[in-house]
Amino acid sequence: MTLIEIASLFEEQKLSVIEASGLGKDALHVYFGMALFLAVRLVWRWRGGWFVAWLAVLAMACGGEWLDLTVEHGRSTIQPDAAHWHDIWNTMFWPTVLLLVGRWLQPRAKEAAVTVDEMSGENAERRFEQA
Repeated sequence: MTLIEIASLFEEQKLSVIEASGLGKDALHVYFGMALFLAVRLVWRWRGGWFVAWLAVLAMACGGEWLDLTVEHGRSTIQPDAAHWHDIWNTMFWPTVLLLVGRWLQPRAKEAAVTVDEMSGENAERRFEQA
């Protein structure tokens, strides 16, 4: 299978998903970006998971646009660069927000350990009496 055949198959699948779901192309980018980000983040719970999920979405967005460019080149219907950057921007916006915000939502390991120690045994009783 050649690259143009793979890109054409990708284009056909994308158009069938758009038709079946009733979503616009921009909405499809947002949904696929968020779905991939959340899926990778749920699987990769270790250190760096937020960044790994963000990189996975970036790779998907750039790979999808590369396949789009390949199809356009094969058909001699190349879209302006702004249209491709718009698609990447649409795909990356919410994963980028989650990457930046998610780092603050994740408890620090040391803080979690101190909290567990403080809330067990005699320490918990002392804290209760002080309150």
